[in-house]
Amino acid sequence: MPPQRATLLQVAQRAGVSRSTASFVLTGRHKDMRISEDARQRVLRAAQELDYRPNLMARSLRTKVTKTVALVSDTIASEAYAGRVIQGSLAAAVAHGHLLFIGETEGDPVVEEKLISDFLDRQVDGFLYASMFTRNIRLPKLLHGQKVVLLNCLTRGAHPAVVPDELTAGLDAARTLLDAGHRAGIYLVGHTRDQVFASRERLAGIKEGLGDAGVRLAGTIDCNWWPDSAYDAVCRALDDGLTPQALICLNDRVALGAYQALREAGLRIPDDVSVISFDDSDLAAWLRPQLTSIALPHYELGWRAIETLLGQPGEPAVQRLPMPVRRRASIGRPPAE
Repeated sequence: MPPQRATLLQVAQRAGVSRSTASFVLTGRHKDMRISEDARQRVLRAAQELDYRPNLMARSLRTKVTKTVALVSDTIASEAYAGRVIQGSLAAAVAHGHLLFIGETEGDPVVEEKLISDFLDRQVDGFLYASMFTRNIRLPKLLHGQKVVLLNCLTRGAHPAVVPDELTAGLDAARTLLDAGHRAGIYLVGHTRDQVFASRERLAGIKEGLGDAGVRLAGTIDCNWWPDSAYDAVCRALDDGLTPQALICLNDRVALGAYQALREAGLRIPDDVSVISFDDSDLAAWLRPQLTSIALPHYELGWRAIETLLGQPGEPAVQRLPMPVRRRASIGRPPAE
């Protein structure tokens, strides 16, 4: 059988002090109670000798604070591209002295209700409610009245949320091409649907950035956000006589398909066609030439969400985190120059 844990009373007896004095020392309240330095040192030495660890369950029953938080997501926990969201959340929780429970629903409302109920039974101090893709959500009824921060999603209610700044990312994509001298032959690659937050915000930013310079998109090569669809669509466009100078791909997987189509058509990146993308997944650094991509701040999203949940109040209702431009070798001057 495992050895029994030392109790607070045993620590007090070994230190030769009262149980309350030992408690004040071990919870950092000795200064308020005017406990002598000698007594404090005896308590600390006794606790170390007995390998004393506080009973967190008993403390949580007394204080109503469990030092735990829960992250409830659809598929974010098992999505390879978003693993750093979990890392950021874990790191921030540890920095605040909390444990983080993680539950994934795969979009099943029955599973979601069960997970949230279980976390409520464990009396977690708060919730992160997360989505793999930035979107508008309806907060589950069980979370009404709870301390909640939305991670990578939004709601019409007054709940605090942390999301990537996709609008400014679109602006930055346009400005990056403009800075390289591009003024014509700029095409967007990928579906642009109003109901998809990233698509809508990125496109609005791109149009605004180009428009500020008196430039317009030359057109859109419509495809799913996946390599094979992008490859087929760009191949068709090139076969039909399209001569782009630059492609703005709506994610790195689209860029992968575009790379393959351009190479098959004998076009060089960036000598003939410049390419810029979004997400900055591992693909961006693996491609040759390496792909300029605007990064989703996964780690920062997780960290800021926990900070908002556990830190001091006062942050704006919706925090939009910067998406840095990762400049690589896929952008050059227009071929005519």
